[in-house]
Amino acid sequence: MDDILNAAIEAARAAGEIALHYFRTNLTVETKADHTPVTRADRECEARIVEMLSARFPDYGFLGEELGERRGRINARWIIDPIDGTKNFIRGIPFFATLIALEEEGEITTGVIYAPALSDLLSARKGQGAFANGRQVQVSAVTDLHNAMLIHGGLKDLKVRACWQPFLRLVDATARQRGFGDALGHSVVICGQAEVALEPEIKPWDVAATKIIVSEAGGRFSDFSGSPSIYTGNAVISNGQVHDQVLNLLQGT
Repeated sequence: MDDILNAAIEAARAAGEIALHYFRTNLTVETKADHTPVTRADRECEARIVEMLSARFPDYGFLGEELGERRGRINARWIIDPIDGTKNFIRGIPFFATLIALEEEGEITTGVIYAPALSDLLSARKGQGAFANGRQVQVSAVTDLHNAMLIHGGLKDLKVRACWQPFLRLVDATARQRGFGDALGHSVVICGQAEVALEPEIKPWDVAATKIIVSEAGGRFSDFSGSPSIYTGNAVISNGQVHDQVLNLLQGT
């Protein structure tokens, strides 16, 4: 296995052990400036990831949800979400994951999604395919949006945004809809179990790992306007076959 990917997987597993240590315990929950929750587990997980990856790659920088940005000596940085799905984690729901991605020269080249409570590991390295628990995976071959499954997160997040009416058109255009949300929703698209996941409000660390993994699985990642950037605040994750149909509905064309 590629040394960079192996290091990311080892760091994700180590963070997962910390998360499970705190999972379903009486955690103190704080509220950050952006009104999202954070716990001691989030911070310890990210600190452990940074510690492990710094030891292996001392020249690389970091961008993390909890510890912020640290510039490296070269144009490469790890992008980290120590516990994606913190609200699930706090409430004892096992749908949370550690997300680690590597950005080199502005391109995401490595991604890991590890859900420790489910023992699920998705990973990818540029040009090497996407894997789920050691087995190579591919997105679905569904080409017609009317036969597709749509994955979405919280409906309130959609309803307060301009994309609400386009989202309702997307609901009408798809065969099934499920509200999985976060990395879990991305994972079912990656593994060919759904065709499109919609993210109306995201940070780079929410989707950096997803971008490379879904791409290596044969799918496509973009924002609502079609840009492949992880920095514009929203995202469409799809099997690629229905992507343009989704974008047309979101853009009202």
